Amino acid sequence: MPGMPYPSDLTDEQWDLLDPVFNAPGKRGRRHADDLRSVVDAMLYIAQTGCQWRYLPESFGPWTRVWSQFRRWSRNGTWAQALTVLHAAARRHDGRVEQTPSMVVIDTHLARGASNGGFTFHDRGGPYGRTKGAKRVVAVDVTGLPVAALVVPASTHENRASGLMLELLTQQGVTDRLELVLVDRGVTAAAARTLGRDHDLEVRRVGWDDKQPVFRPIRHAWRVEVAHGRLGRSRRLAKSFENTTTSATGWLQVACIATTLRHLCRERAHRLPVDLAA
Repeated sequence: MPGMPYPSDLTDEQWDLLDPVFNAPGKRGRRHADDLRSVVDAMLYIAQTGCQWRYLPESFGPWTRVWSQFRRWSRNGTWAQALTVLHAAARRHDGRVEQTPSMVVIDTHLARGASNGGFTFHDRGGPYGRTKGAKRVVAVDVTGLPVAALVVPASTHENRASGLMLELLTQQGVTDRLELVLVDRGVTAAAARTLGRDHDLEVRRVGWDDKQPVFRPIRHAWRVEVAHGRLGRSRRLAKSFENTTTSATGWLQVACIATTLRHLCRERAHRLPVDLAA
């Protein structure tokens, strides 16, 4: 029904956090229409439900308007900036003194490609090159919340993927306090030393020496596995449906934003009974 909100819609408090990011003034003044909040709601709806563009409910407005705005924000880094703002807010809500982390964990996840035809960035990667698709790279802090995310072809080596992630973290301005980066042993020891020297921090390879067919968590490092699992609940990420890394990265960052928004809602719900009792 018209006017009935979807569970993925932004609350007023959440929009107050994101409004300065999406409504940033340009050189020629205001660049966006007044319905920008509904456009962001539409993108969160697609990320959660996996809805195709042309099946977007009419309550969000023309799908072409949402699609063009998504492309623009994916290209100019707006999604990454929004994720940085929300992550800082989540750390404040969790009682963290500093808004930026001193340690992050970087790990990758392979996603099978499902292109609709035409040229695509998908290629073969993973063990023995069996997976044709994309490699999703995510960095989380000690809270387990995503700090940054990007997508590269599946054949991209872990060394290169970790280097691109550290460059993205620097661009987002969250490396001021960063001292330690945990990476999988897919990153070579020589590459870890080089990355640490180039970015002036410690890059530590973690993993078990003995291989066993069961999952054994590693302190702090297991949080990135949980993050990948939560992101997988976004149906737009069921497979890699995009033909470009820019669009694929945009949807991964939207899913990270949705995960952070749900965390903020849960934290607020947990504190509410205490506030009422006080």
